[in-house]
Amino acid sequence: MVRTEGEDADEQKVIDDIARVGWHCVGILAEDDLPPYAFTVGLQHSFGHPELIIFGMRLETAHEVLHIVVEALRSGTPIDLTRPTDELLEGYPCVFVPVPKQEYREHMGYCRWYYRGDDFGLQQIVWPNREGQFPWHPAASEAFRAHQPVLGAPSPGA
Repeated sequence: MVRTEGEDADEQKVIDDIARVGWHCVGILAEDDLPPYAFTVGLQHSFGHPELIIFGMRLETAHEVLHIVVEALRSGTPIDLTRPTDELLEGYPCVFVPVPKQEYREHMGYCRWYYRGDDFGLQQIVWPNREGQFPWHPAASEAFRAHQPVLGAPSPGA
């Protein structure tokens, strides 16, 4: 069961956004060794779709990428999470990586609050560097890997 009432203005905004447009985007600024990231709240409840998280992009760009996925859901043509897609970034494919529940506590505070626990799916959107390499590619730089930590195991062939 999801939350229907917030205890403060920020919590209420999450609930109101989900009621009004089906989702809310949370942006987290870079801190210490953790790069900036953004994630959705409400996709599971509103669309029966896993929540999404994306690391290492400017928060405005990350929100735009997440919005593309939401618009695909609204139009009835959801993006296939099992295959690479070129629908999110111009000229670069993205892949989706399932995130294990043990990562939720560290990264998904508002989702865990909204869903009253970890009863939701979560996929990470992973994007390549300019050379087309994903963070797990042997030639990807350590700086790129640090800027986009991958929380789960990519599918074979990704």
